[in-house]
Amino acid sequence: MTVSAVDVVLPCLDEEGALTRVLAGLPDGYRALVVDNGSTDRSAEVARAAGATVIAHPVRGYGAAVHAGLEASVTDIVGFADADGSLDLGELPALVALVEGGADLVLGRRVPVERGAMPLHARAGNAVIARRVRAITGVRLRDIGPMRAGRREALLALGLDDRRSGYPLELVLRAAAEGLRIAEVDVTYRRRIGVSKVTGTVRGTITAVRDMSARLREAAR
Repeated sequence: MTVSAVDVVLPCLDEEGALTRVLAGLPDGYRALVVDNGSTDRSAEVARAAGATVIAHPVRGYGAAVHAGLEASVTDIVGFADADGSLDLGELPALVALVEGGADLVLGRRVPVERGAMPLHARAGNAVIARRVRAITGVRLRDIGPMRAGRREALLALGLDDRRSGYPLELVLRAAAEGLRIAEVDVTYRRRIGVSKVTGTVRGTITAVRDMSARLREAAR
């Protein structure tokens, strides 16, 4: 089996309509690890047909899916992105290059390029979280987004335990606490295909706010 340069973890819950387009943007030499988080549509079949490796992880939760993918990865550097069509996997090499240049964790700052890509309430909430992170850690970030790249062993060593919406924030807070080198680079952000499980639903938004607030309180202590 040919070993990929970078494994790319794509948490997936009912993204049948987006996966073909998303996976078409996978850079040469990169391997897609689609973590099926209990989809009820044909997400797994579509992913396999597009050449992705599918990992079944029915225990629901964004963090649960992402961490399962991280554990299943085998490359020194691992990329992460949503599977909903909002992000271009072709932009991952820019993040990976910064990791190769010395960073331990690189975050993609989402720059909306389409109307409706990021609702106003999502932008406002994200700005508040970014300011809180700066205040607590001193790390100057503008986004805690879903596209990132990092060194596999360093990320696993953080011992992350959030398995829901607070996972990305816990990742940044613990990385900062451990002195990891964190960087940020702009990435384009488009309207997702289908309805968001977080900002697109009241339940998702409440869950995300609750999970992230708990992580911020924990870090502040």
